[in-house]
Amino acid sequence: MAVWSSLSRGFTQINPLVPFLAAQTSKRFTQNVLAKRAMSGGHDREFFITASRFQWHKFKDYLHFYTMLGLIPILGIIFYSNVFIGPATLAEIPEGYEPKYYEYSRHPITRFIARYIRSTPQQEYEKYCHHIYEENEKRQLRLLETRVKELMRDRNDYQAYYYRAVMAKYYRTARKASKDLEETYGQQ
Repeated sequence: MAVWSSLSRGFTQINPLVPFLAAQTSKRFTQNVLAKRAMSGGHDREFFITASRFQWHKFKDYLHFYTMLGLIPILGIIFYSNVFIGPATLAEIPEGYEPKYYEYSRHPITRFIARYIRSTPQQEYEKYCHHIYEENEKRQLRLLETRVKELMRDRNDYQAYYYRAVMAKYYRTARKASKDLEETYGQQ
């Protein structure tokens, strides 16, 4: 295209009619193109460049798919348990039978969750007792540490910066390593 425009510039210097012919040709060309465009659809010929919405549509598709993948079975289970199983009713306990902890729940889904998912009330109680035991041990260690610091301050046995809190695990490891070295090399 650039070659033809440079040639037409060169011809204008030689022949003064070339610009007039070129203008007529381009005028007829644009009229033909406009006429073809007007016949092809009859609406505006503007093309707006916008960002792609592919990811948004993909996200919506996945959201609907996975929502329905989880929602439909759950709604089916709820419908089945409410219509066909129904809530539990009170009845006399047979002689010698001790009900399980999950049998006290009224709804079948709650019974299922209590039986297979959650821990038993006895386990919850044991976990709570263990938590209380651990906190009591920490409290006793803190009391012992404050007592040691008070005695160090009262008796001037050690200055406070000589005291280093050590963990027994590391002390036992270091003592075992030194005993192994002593057995290997002998006492010196």
